[in-house]
Amino acid sequence: MIKSALLVLEDGTQFHGRAIGATGSAVGEVVFNTSMTGYQEILTDPSYSRQIVTLTYPHIGNVGTNDADEESSQVHAQGLVIRDLPLIASNFRNTEDLSSYLKRHNIVAIADIDTRKLTRLLREKGAQNGCIIAGDNPDAALALEKPARSQV
Repeated sequence: MIKSALLVLEDGTQFHGRAIGATGSAVGEVVFNTSMTGYQEILTDPSYSRQIVTLTYPHIGNVGTNDADEESSQVHAQGLVIRDLPLIASNFRNTEDLSSYLKRHNIVAIADIDTRKLTRLLREKGAQNGCIIAGDNPDAALALEKPARSQV
């Protein structure tokens, strides 16, 4: 069953997409990373603590995940934003697909949004807090309240 997800920035900008991680909400500063590889390392890097990471490379998750590629013993990012999650993780080191990895670590994530547009917006307007809500009926009004009340 495909669940909806919504990313709302504190300026009110909304991005509708598909939930690919845990159900629930994640609040944090929305940042971006332009790396073509290393998504698992980025998620487990302590420098991304309390941040929602946007990955600009269009296909994220195509090599899956494995224990050897973690920077630390836990995921530090609050949430993940990507353009496309491939249907199959194809790598000889793969032990778990990205969606299952995110769910196991209780990380809320959204796919199927225009990450280039989001990145341009962040570059032009500067850093912003945001909220990802993933589930059956993501509520934009609730998502707008969360960044405003958050101590990010």
